[in-house]
Amino acid sequence: MIERKLKTMDGNTAAAHVAYAFSEVAAIYPITPSSPMAESMDEWASEDRRNIFGEKVNIIEMESEGGAAGAVHGAISTGSYTTTFTASQGLLLMIPNMYKLAGEQTPMVFHVAARALATHALSIFGDHSDVMSVRQTGFAMLCSNNVQQVMDLAAVAHLSAISGKLPMLHFFDGFRTSHEYQKIRIWDYDTLASLVDWDAVRRFRAGALNPNHPHLKGSAEQPETFFQHREAANTAYLETADTVNHAM
Repeated sequence: MIERKLKTMDGNTAAAHVAYAFSEVAAIYPITPSSPMAESMDEWASEDRRNIFGEKVNIIEMESEGGAAGAVHGAISTGSYTTTFTASQGLLLMIPNMYKLAGEQTPMVFHVAARALATHALSIFGDHSDVMSVRQTGFAMLCSNNVQQVMDLAAVAHLSAISGKLPMLHFFDGFRTSHEYQKIRIWDYDTLASLVDWDAVRRFRAGALNPNHPHLKGSAEQPETFFQHREAANTAYLETADTVNHAM
């Protein structure tokens, strides 16, 4: 059994702790209630904290949530493990890129402090209408319901994305789980590194966009070809449950 240290933190810090370990790039646009995740990442990078790859995470702050999603797509396409953090309307502004990230089977993770979408008024409580609005994009989704689960399932999300074929959306309640302080067992980065499928990491690097080994990506297709490729992606979804179960 792995011995883990106890530490008091909130859900956002727990998610950021794991995200920092697995990320080489974090493209961010702070939005309440997810802002503390991005702020923690930025703080740790300024302190020269190293991730499981022995690197300092490159934090890129964009001018909109759409820009953050575009930066995520660009970074993951060039072979950098990437994450972002968002909530509410911010998540909805990322939908166009989410379809691409899922369709291209990219190993990245969104961490979402879920909250109600603003309709006739802004609400910081109430429901998870933001994450329910992106189910059709093709992301696999994991939900945590307390701070310890945020720490643990964040790791499951990243490990599953690396060894599987789908991007993961890990979410938890914004303003409750995200801001609630609990004493939890935290991950040591060496332990997380020992759980990674490093063969999958090498395959991901080898398939990245690179002028030294160019390949076609993002073409236009006739309907019959497009539909066959969409059907072929079903294999990735059928395998995902086993991939996540193995990570757990």
